[in-house]
Amino acid sequence: MSQADPVPPADAGPPAEEVIAGQAVYNRLVLAGYDAFVLAFSCRLVWRCDKRHMLDNYQRNIGGRHVELGAGTAYFPDRCRFPVDRPELTLVDLNPTVLRVSAARVARHRPTVVRADVLQPLPFGDGTFQAGQQDSVGANFLLHCLPGTWAEKSAVFDNAAAALRPGGRFFGSTILSSGVRVSAAARRLMKVYNAKGIFHNADDDLAGLRWQLDQRFTDIQLTVRGCVALFEATRPAPAGDESR
Repeated sequence: MSQADPVPPADAGPPAEEVIAGQAVYNRLVLAGYDAFVLAFSCRLVWRCDKRHMLDNYQRNIGGRHVELGAGTAYFPDRCRFPVDRPELTLVDLNPTVLRVSAARVARHRPTVVRADVLQPLPFGDGTFQAGQQDSVGANFLLHCLPGTWAEKSAVFDNAAAALRPGGRFFGSTILSSGVRVSAAARRLMKVYNAKGIFHNADDDLAGLRWQLDQRFTDIQLTVRGCVALFEATRPAPAGDESR
């Protein structure tokens, strides 16, 4: 794949058992406590990255046509200011409970809901939302939850590049296990979460994240806070197209 002309990945088949098991933990009870436990407590005291830095990342990069990969509780799309009065917001997740909860939270934006595995090609062809037309794609606290090495997780970067228009922004954050400073408390909690299949980040490193971004995007910025990497990057114009 050339950096200037990304294309959707080939069809990968049904979701892997690890993907299904990992997303199943996010039931209504877990989602009800997610903002308080993960975004307020764990982020600040364990991962050492206050949620305000993630919100700032959204505020810098979110566009009028935005796709959220791994919808979560939609905390950040709910809290950030869109650059237009009537944004086109698309929420993508494999878990139907997550989609119901997140869509209800941002109901004022009338979001489009897409149930899909982000490790497989996104369903651009079904008319729900269009490839190459999105102003921004967010992937916040998603990558460390997905099974596999960076080679397997690369499908997320391919999907983001395929969704974006030239000049569109891909941004988000992820918890890394190497190439960053990991405290003893963070290391212990990571070990527990990896054993339970909630995290799959034992091999996730800063250099690998940078390499995946370099293959598809330009204007890359990586900021490390604790063991969290916040990233933002631009989808380049196709080769030979200098008009955009």
